[in-house]
Amino acid sequence: MNWEYKTVKVSARGGFMGGKFDEKILDAKLNERGEQRWELVSAFATHLGYGQSRDVVAILKREKR
Repeated sequence: MNWEYKTVKVSARGGFMGGKFDEKILDAKLNERGEQRWELVSAFATHLGYGQSRDVVAILKREKR
């Protein structure tokens, strides 16, 4: 099988330097991609420090057509 990959990034918002993450935004993006046959492979957060997230990054894959 051959695969193609896509990266989806959702930025944290709120506060002086961000840090608040709304999972509903990520859910909507993943569900939209799921309808396009993308499958979640991995997800991770990038950090500003002191426990605050800057971005959540999701890696998706689907079979190449």
